[in-house]
Amino acid sequence: MIRPAGEHGLLVETGSLELSHRLDAALRAERPAGVVEIVPGPETVLVVAPGADQGRLRALLADVVARERGRGGARTAEGEVVTIPVVYDGADLGSVAVLAGITVDEVVSRHAGRELVVGWLGFAPGFAYLTGLDPALRMPRLDTPRTSVPAGSVAVAGPYSAVYPSASPGGWRLLGRTSVRVWDAAGDPPSLFRPGMRVRFVPA
Repeated sequence: MIRPAGEHGLLVETGSLELSHRLDAALRAERPAGVVEIVPGPETVLVVAPGADQGRLRALLADVVARERGRGGARTAEGEVVTIPVVYDGADLGSVAVLAGITVDEVVSRHAGRELVVGWLGFAPGFAYLTGLDPALRMPRLDTPRTSVPAGSVAVAGPYSAVYPSASPGGWRLLGRTSVRVWDAAGDPPSLFRPGMRVRFVPA
């Protein structure tokens, strides 16, 4: 389903993260005229196109969705992998081990032992929800969020992991920290992470 989103946007309901990634990649490869922003989500893609013919854009999006749905299979750009070195000394590392019923060393090995995928960006600029977390590390958020989490903090919550792009309040459980800057407002692009990108954490 494709429906209006504000004055200049169309929201495509994809029904899956995989199709959101495929549609996002297809639209960025051949950006339709007038489209200024493409924002993929877990089951949607927002397309913002001020001044574009909404009827024509809607028809084009429907065609692209049908094409990508028919192709099937994940669409991840070759070589698009980022490695993040992590010092595993987070304030919640011990409690995560206790809740998971494993050792601290195993928490580290499980977190660093999987290739994660950037699902989407949200919450704050550059904050990427990384999917594919080891099931043993899926933790509830803190009952009382911290008033400030330092930039570069590596954390888990629910089925996701993340790197805090800037200092902000947060209730995710902190496993460690990285010196890699994942958000630079003056950069091009400003975010290190992009939907569909693969991410590997490595102990520093």
